[in-house]
Amino acid sequence: MSDDDPQPDDTPEPDQPENKEDKEEKENKEDSDRDEKEKEKEKERELAAERFKEYTRAPFAEEQGEDAPTDLAAASRTRRATRTLFEAGRDLTSVDRSFISSAHFGDIFLGTDTRLRGPALRSGPVPEDELRRLRRAHVVPDGYVRLRNALNARSLLVLGAAPGTGRTSTALSLLAEVTAGSGVRRVDPDGGIRRLAAQLGSGDEFPPGTGYLLELSLTRPGVLPPDDMDLDELATALARFESFAVLVVTVGSTAGPLLAGRYGMLCPPAPTQELLTTRLRERLEERLGQRIKDHVAAAPESALSMEQLLARAQELAERAEVVDAVGLKDLRPAEAELLASLLAGRLLGDLSYEELLAGCRSLAAEQAQEWFTGVDRALTAPADSKKEGAGSDQRPGTAALFHPVAFRIALAVLGGASHSAVASAAHLLTWELSVQCDPDHTPARPLFCDDPVADLALSRAELTDGEVEVAGAEVAARLIWYRGGALPSAVLAELWDRHFPVRAPVVRWLRLLADDQRPQVWVRAAVAAGELCVRDFDHGFAELVRPLAEGTAHRRLFAATMLDQAAGHPSHRKAVRKLVEDWSRSATWTQRSTAAAALGYGNCADTVDDALDALARIGIREDAEQSLRAAAAFNVVRLLALPDSERTAKVLRRMADWTQHKREGYQTLGLAATIWLAETRVDKLLIDEPEPALGERGDWPLALALVAARPELALPIADLLWTALNTARSKDVAMDALERMLRTAVRKKGDEWTRPGLAALLPALAAEEPDRRRLDWLLRRMMNDPDDPLPDARARSLWRLATGRRTRSGQEERSHG
Repeated sequence: MSDDDPQPDDTPEPDQPENKEDKEEKENKEDSDRDEKEKEKEKERELAAERFKEYTRAPFAEEQGEDAPTDLAAASRTRRATRTLFEAGRDLTSVDRSFISSAHFGDIFLGTDTRLRGPALRSGPVPEDELRRLRRAHVVPDGYVRLRNALNARSLLVLGAAPGTGRTSTALSLLAEVTAGSGVRRVDPDGGIRRLAAQLGSGDEFPPGTGYLLELSLTRPGVLPPDDMDLDELATALARFESFAVLVVTVGSTAGPLLAGRYGMLCPPAPTQELLTTRLRERLEERLGQRIKDHVAAAPESALSMEQLLARAQELAERAEVVDAVGLKDLRPAEAELLASLLAGRLLGDLSYEELLAGCRSLAAEQAQEWFTGVDRALTAPADSKKEGAGSDQRPGTAALFHPVAFRIALAVLGGASHSAVASAAHLLTWELSVQCDPDHTPARPLFCDDPVADLALSRAELTDGEVEVAGAEVAARLIWYRGGALPSAVLAELWDRHFPVRAPVVRWLRLLADDQRPQVWVRAAVAAGELCVRDFDHGFAELVRPLAEGTAHRRLFAATMLDQAAGHPSHRKAVRKLVEDWSRSATWTQRSTAAAALGYGNCADTVDDALDALARIGIREDAEQSLRAAAAFNVVRLLALPDSERTAKVLRRMADWTQHKREGYQTLGLAATIWLAETRVDKLLIDEPEPALGERGDWPLALALVAARPELALPIADLLWTALNTARSKDVAMDALERMLRTAVRKKGDEWTRPGLAALLPALAAEEPDRRRLDWLLRRMMNDPDDPLPDARARSLWRLATGRRTRSGQEERSHG
């Protein structure tokens, strides 16, 4: 600078104070602007942190917050229990589930339909040949002597049982014994018991000392059971003429008063094993006898091999494949006869092993067909065929008529749930069936018609003591199941394939069950609905999947469970995966939400990379709902627990890539998934079967369960948590998640809980001095918590776990304890 240049001193003196004030004002303004900017940044950081919290909150809670989050732990356990009812061998699309009303196997003709093909014998004497065969082949049930003594003492017995259980054979056997050969007659029940009482002892048709069998049908609308006075009158007339009568009735609400009266008794079924052995011996003797006639030289060898054949037949019947194909715990007489014929045909070389299994699978299908065929025939009969005065007055009887079939359907869908849940669902379905059958009339809803004993007998069901989960706690309950693993799928197949008009009320009913918040109900209903979709995916998609996917969060999870169930069938896997792929790109956010939940099951994408790509598309969209980002992150974590070590490594690598991505959306998705990894318990992931080592740690946070089972995962998981702890928008949530993990080291009673997992994770997470200072600060905060202070000894123990192990660089760290 030259001497001629103006100097700062040349500035006029009067102007200096004014410039100083301007400078101070300018500096103050700049400070104020910096403060404002800092406040705005802090506010933005707070808003970002608050928004991030939304990505780690209940992904399946209702958007309006009116309902509590779904109980995922109970839902997971219910799903695993339910899927066993529809596993391999019970594939509803397989040829094995086809119906066989009759078939030729080799030179054997088998009729599996236990219903009468022609008109039933309404009245007349029972042929002596039939009675002789009955005495030879009848297997008496438990309590038979008690039934015989009651008939001897009262001359009249009302015998209640389900159709097909051998009740008629038992009644004929009882009458043959007490009449001592004087004759047994069937009596047309349409005449009524008053007519029989008046005709006793008159003419050759009703001689003294005769036994009479009446099979009463009480399920038709307008039919009333006989009252006590009618029964007393008949019993008195029978005693006068030294005769006996057995009235066979079907258990149920209508027959309840009869069976509860002085003449009523239940007829127990014959023991399965003895029944099968007897029928098998009959069939072998019959077949061998025929061969002896054809080949006389083989007679000695055949006679000697009878006991050996029986032993081999028993071994064959107990083979796991045969037991699974039969799928019934108890066999009824006609079923035992068919199975005996099949076993005999296989042993004698007339049937192949595949034909044996096909015949065995027909048993449950035939039972289902018998249950549903012609149920509403009386209601749909022409008006002129009805009794005078019937008409609309009989419509209120539809509820009682449809209740048994509704109960069977409800049991097929909800098998394993509490009896009260199944009974409640059955009443809902009874209403829907009644309205569908007669939409112009409001059906009556009987309030005191339930008969649990009848429901069990008519549905081949059993009650067992068990537990259900209520608000996260297990409570004792009476659980109900079919007595046979083949019956649920057989009932659903019969219902969906052969009775199309019933689909509409069943669909409405399933939608009602989709709104039920109890996992024991909605999960089972979703699995069963998925199986129905496999029967006819076009119909199931249009009526169930798509409408439910456009509904509430709970309905969307129901639809996702249906899709995953359908994807479990190879025949439908490709179509389901294409649908989920399309929905992950959909402009409709409810469809994207359903796709996210379906992807979390692990079956609805070709590869794990495809699933992660789809979840990323759902989670990073700029127009995505906060609940969608939470759902995408949560379902990423669900994939980590599936039993595939390579899949787990891929998911962790992808999460790490997301956290380092240049786009904020990917970063947020990776950070949110990290929080879910740290906080979510294994048993709340809603997956079928986690990795075996994880299944043993169901109440552990997934991160700790993974590192305890696979120590090599400690470093990648620690890196993810470190990133979340050092990112502004996620650090508060991550710190809270870390605190909750630390508190799981031991249980309240003092026994060890997740300590092995923390021992594997904490050294990698606290590898550097700043990380250890943060851990020290967190432990001190936990110790000073006024509501739940962490004991000093436990804090020191956690500190030693973190600082007394190798660092991420592999160097030894001295204990700071």
